Amino acid sequence: MNVLGIESSCDETGVALVDARSDGTPALLAHALHTQIDMHQAYGGVVPELASRDHIRRVLPLVRQVMTSAGRTLADIDVVAYTQGPGLAGALLVGSGVACALAASLGKPVLPVHHLEGHLLSPFLSADPPQFPFVALLVSGGHTQLMRVDGVAQYELLGETIDDAAGEAFDKSAKLMGLGYPGGPALARLAEFGDAAVFDLPRPLLHSGDLDFSFAGLKTAVRTRLAKLGTNVCQQDLAHLAASTQQAIVDVLVRKSMAALKQTGLDRLVVAGGVGANAVLRSQLNEACAKRRVRVHYPELALCTDNGAMIALAAALRLRSGAQAATHDYAFGVKPRWPLAEVSRAAA
Repeated sequence: MNVLGIESSCDETGVALVDARSDGTPALLAHALHTQIDMHQAYGGVVPELASRDHIRRVLPLVRQVMTSAGRTLADIDVVAYTQGPGLAGALLVGSGVACALAASLGKPVLPVHHLEGHLLSPFLSADPPQFPFVALLVSGGHTQLMRVDGVAQYELLGETIDDAAGEAFDKSAKLMGLGYPGGPALARLAEFGDAAVFDLPRPLLHSGDLDFSFAGLKTAVRTRLAKLGTNVCQQDLAHLAASTQQAIVDVLVRKSMAALKQTGLDRLVVAGGVGANAVLRSQLNEACAKRRVRVHYPELALCTDNGAMIALAAALRLRSGAQAATHDYAFGVKPRWPLAEVSRAAA
């Protein structure tokens, strides 16, 4: 069974084709991605209307590219999956509208997918796929959550951010430092030349006793440090501040992840989302997990950002597990705000 996945929740247009084999992990046949980074760079962030218009321009050429790369035709598609939410409403409508129109024209069913479930399951496309059950750290520009995952559509929320997400803390801190867009990778590159011990920044909720996160106070601390440094900040001080900021975020993510493993008694950790590509986070999670004899799994670096492969995969796994059936309902409603717990079988 061939599942076409379309992702358009924010500023990446992603399309992929997955073979949902009856045995083993679904196989990725082809995927293509267009990022809007260059377009939004001049504005210092994502402009929703521009994002939607660019999705319209890109999605069908990407579908043709994927089908050609996979050596398949549109007639070979069995199910069309798309991101239903959460995300930018206009951007989501482009992907869902195209998916439903394409499926209707082919007489094929559709399956709406939760964006975060796509991220959560994306490591199953890696060279070292995980096994259930595991603790998942979902960490991106819009979300920071710890979940207990016992199977497809079996998710229990353990903790989440009460304000800013970790990726948002990276991006906002980078913007305060005058770095480029996207801020997270720019801050991480600058941090390579700095000393994380130079500035003592807060680690909010590090010792809270629960698994929730908070990063808004860190952003405020960065602003205060910059004000003390004055208007003519040397590049080396900025590098030290970038390294200190990154370390503060990583310390919290690692500590909370280890606490979640201890609380659940599980010995497997899955890290997903854009921040999961951060080299310092990966290194320190690897070290902490090795000490505790815990297996840690990541998506391939190319699949850490938003992409169509994770949407096609999530749909394939939901179909195979019986968690959801594809339908011929082409009313392409979207859910810009949509808690992941609502797609869990426990919530059904």
